[in-house]
Amino acid sequence: MEFKKSPDGGWGWVIVAVSFFTQFLCYGSPLAVGVLYVEWLDAFGEGKGKTAWVGSLASGVGLLASPVCSVCVSSFGARPVTIFSGFMVAGGLMLSSFAPNIYFLFFSYGIVVGLGCGLLYTATVTITCQYFDSRRGLALGLISTGSSVGLFIYAALQRMLIEFYGLDGCLLIVGALALNILACGSLMRPLQTSGCPLPEKTAMENIPDKYSIYNEKEKNLEENINILDKNYSSEEKCKNTLTNGDWKQEILFYKTSSSMAHTKEPETYKKKVAEQTYFCKQFAKRKWQLYKVYCGETVSLFKNKVFAALFIAIFLFDIGGFPPSLLMEDVARSSNVKEEEFVMPLISILGIMTAVGKLLLGILADFKWINTLYLYVATLIMMGLALCAIPFAKSYVTLAVLSGIMGFLTGNWSIFPYVTTKTVGIEKLAHAYGILMFFAGLGNSLGPPIVGWFYDWTQTYDIAFYFSGFCVLLGGFILLLTSLPCWAACNKQLPKPSPTTFLYKVASNV
Repeated sequence: MEFKKSPDGGWGWVIVAVSFFTQFLCYGSPLAVGVLYVEWLDAFGEGKGKTAWVGSLASGVGLLASPVCSVCVSSFGARPVTIFSGFMVAGGLMLSSFAPNIYFLFFSYGIVVGLGCGLLYTATVTITCQYFDSRRGLALGLISTGSSVGLFIYAALQRMLIEFYGLDGCLLIVGALALNILACGSLMRPLQTSGCPLPEKTAMENIPDKYSIYNEKEKNLEENINILDKNYSSEEKCKNTLTNGDWKQEILFYKTSSSMAHTKEPETYKKKVAEQTYFCKQFAKRKWQLYKVYCGETVSLFKNKVFAALFIAIFLFDIGGFPPSLLMEDVARSSNVKEEEFVMPLISILGIMTAVGKLLLGILADFKWINTLYLYVATLIMMGLALCAIPFAKSYVTLAVLSGIMGFLTGNWSIFPYVTTKTVGIEKLAHAYGILMFFAGLGNSLGPPIVGWFYDWTQTYDIAFYFSGFCVLLGGFILLLTSLPCWAACNKQLPKPSPTTFLYKVASNV
């Protein structure tokens, strides 16, 4: 099926608007979960490590399930997936207001809301890519700011709602707001197919011809029919099996014909079953062939030393760099910062500076004289130093400055596709990016609980953030060492495509 040419405007700008609000509504609460984290600590009295699992699952599950999300959007379309996921996010938030313990929140907030966010992200990116071609980079840049704006607004909104309505009332209201995703999804009109529909193909013809090469000799239909003859010893057995199938014409013929029909029905049925058996064997072997090709490509990716270092760096960065967005509010409370000093929630500062970082770092990556790989390494090293400085911050002003710095450096997500493309090449980008995002989700899921366990063990965040800073610094230095010119033989420099091309390919395959 071929879609019409991307209009690059028109209804596409409506798609951009509703995709922006979709990401705003679905990611606002999970990214600003640090406000809720403090309340959950007081409500359930669990350790900081165990409580941190709620927010880490909400952020990590969507990335871990990104392959499943892509399959769902490809199979059902962006509009149905968005509407269904809107129910998931809203239902998960409302269900969390009735949570009797922290384990219930693991499911309702961590898994249900997290999976819904992952589906919505894939759906919004996919339909935006369908509507835009030459302006795709601009469109994707606009919708990606929805999550950062959501973090900025929801951090203050959830704190205000908790003061007026309590934790349960806050979750109910935020869940009700998430129902607006359904209205956004209803406006995601899919592009119509171009021209006349193609003629129907048989089941065997629907499988691409390029996957039809096998060395093993296949059984033909006559051999399959002979095998079936041995299995059906009586006409009555065949008749009982026939009535359970979906062969409407044979059943009608059985009811209206004479005794001659009783002899022809088994033969027709056996032939159809033989054809289906032959098709299933072919289909299974072709799927196995695709699986072998996928594994071979994965192994070849990890033979690239810079890609292996990038995989380590992104994993360690998410283990150490994600916890501040969840724990900064509790860090301020542990440092005895008075609530009267809070001019703005620290989570809000993180959110707005992340949006600024995405834009400015993306602009820097456009300059030809800047090596995006070294720029990414620089953000990792500075992030590690900022994390190590958190234990020395004992006032709201210093914590706010560090939050702004870390938020800006977290915006390096906007240049990560550039780095991946330069490392593996544009033709392997989709495969490599999927692997890296899976491990990024794993790091998101593990980071906050590890930091929380350090606090439970030492009763201070000092060692926890030293550990986080060490992880990020280690990943940055590993990536720096493997990308130095002395490794040129292992990492051939590829010509740098235009930055817009990177955004097109990455966003269309997330």
